[in-house]
Amino acid sequence: MSQLDPHTPPQAAAPRGLRTAGIAAAVVAAIVVVYGLVSRVHGTEQMRDWTQQQALPVVAVVQPEMAAGQPTLQLPGRLQAFVSAPIYARVSGYLKSWNTDIGAHVKKGDLLGTIETPDVDQQLAQAQASLGVARANARLAQISASRWQAMAGTDAVAQQDIDQRTSALNAAEAQVKAAQAQVDQLEVEKGFAKLVAPFDGTVTARDTDVGALINVGSGAGPELFVVSDTSKLRLYVNVPQNYVPQVPKGTRAVLRVPEHPGRTYTATVLDSAGAVNASSGTTLMQLLVDNRKGELMPGGFASVELDLGAARNDLSVPSSALVFNGKGMQVATLGADDSVTFKPVTVLRDDGKHAVIGSGLEAGDKVIDSPPDGIGTGDHVRVAGQPQADDSHAKG
Repeated sequence: MSQLDPHTPPQAAAPRGLRTAGIAAAVVAAIVVVYGLVSRVHGTEQMRDWTQQQALPVVAVVQPEMAAGQPTLQLPGRLQAFVSAPIYARVSGYLKSWNTDIGAHVKKGDLLGTIETPDVDQQLAQAQASLGVARANARLAQISASRWQAMAGTDAVAQQDIDQRTSALNAAEAQVKAAQAQVDQLEVEKGFAKLVAPFDGTVTARDTDVGALINVGSGAGPELFVVSDTSKLRLYVNVPQNYVPQVPKGTRAVLRVPEHPGRTYTATVLDSAGAVNASSGTTLMQLLVDNRKGELMPGGFASVELDLGAARNDLSVPSSALVFNGKGMQVATLGADDSVTFKPVTVLRDDGKHAVIGSGLEAGDKVIDSPPDGIGTGDHVRVAGQPQADDSHAKG
């Protein structure tokens, strides 16, 4: 065996230290690689979640409010005179004079105007002359018949001659009646030359003047005057079909007119047409308005506010939350998992800003205002203002 040189250094110490350092470096590198892979996977998942979150429709959610108070329905209306009579000529001629102009208050029988009737005057004079002739013939027939009847029972005259004289008397008397009837008819026509008010009221129109040619009747001739009773007015309102049961006879209403801003007037429902207009889907209702002060004008526009019965605790949502489709009127609500559910509802009234819901909605429902197009039941959405997932890692 050879002897070791005590001055020779050991050979195994250096390789063992290098191996240890190499293993440590490999472990560190592996850890760095694994951490990088895990971070990348986590970042990819965050990016996917962030992308999916951004892809969800953003909606605004509102809570239904209590629509307390007296429910009313506001509609446009039209005022009309309670009684209005156009005055037409019943006899032809020329207007001789008119006594009342528009705005004049008249009593029943007051003279409105006078028509000059030369044709009727001539016919009446002729008829009166014919009546005089008929009466003269009748007197002569009466005298002749009396003489012949006095000789009845004697051999001086025959019974046939007596009968002839009696028949002539009867014919003459009939001629008198016919002539008298003709005179009476023409006198009545002459009476129509005076145009009079049929009732107490106001002259609301005058469409003639002195010297104008007057034609008979409402067919060929125009209306000469219009007399209206404006002490009370009729107010006509078209009520939508779904509100008709809530507006029975006797319902009170408040109306406003543009010529008196800030003032209100009361009216009462008299009756309804009892039928729905197919073109508008409304029912015509008639209300009575007291106008003894004369502040309201017939033919004018009025804004009408109808009382719809006793106060109720209905729910109110923005009108923009309503959705109308093939399933009828609906609202979109949001569930606990941010999923959409469409609920059918009935609308009691809608003023264009808020809609009062009669059924189908609960006070705790989360209602989506202006739901986006295309969303349906079961779809997930994101509520505006709701905290989003932190996207800083996704961007890193």
